[in-house]
Amino acid sequence: MILGIHPYLVTNGNGQEAVKFYQDALDAEVLTLQTFGDMPEDPNHPIPAEAKDCVLNAHLKIGNTDLMLSDNFPGQPYQLGEQVTIAVNIGNVEKSKEVFEKLQAGGEVVMPLQATFWSPSYGQVKDKFGITWQVSTVGENNQ
Repeated sequence: MILGIHPYLVTNGNGQEAVKFYQDALDAEVLTLQTFGDMPEDPNHPIPAEAKDCVLNAHLKIGNTDLMLSDNFPGQPYQLGEQVTIAVNIGNVEKSKEVFEKLQAGGEVVMPLQATFWSPSYGQVKDKFGITWQVSTVGENNQ
């Protein structure tokens, strides 16, 4: 079951500043804020010291709407035109696989669907219209 979609902003290393800006400008409530320094360490892909305070994921509530935000991944180039993606939250892994496969038809996989420390099934796909989708399994119905 698809639980919902929301905009996901990608900033260029100034995510902490952006969170404070939207918190003030839009009366946003910051529900969560994780940094790249909060990630489990991976010796094969160490996070540079200067990126540890960059935003891995922030969840803001603006009225009845969710807004998500992160900095671009350390070491990856910042892509103009990809500052806004769409996150789709899905209640189980099988439905995530189905949606991911349908979205990739005529498009390209940015990050294969895989288990992460925050989701049993997460991936990114750019559809045939050039829109990047973040497909994530969330909630109690994870399989």
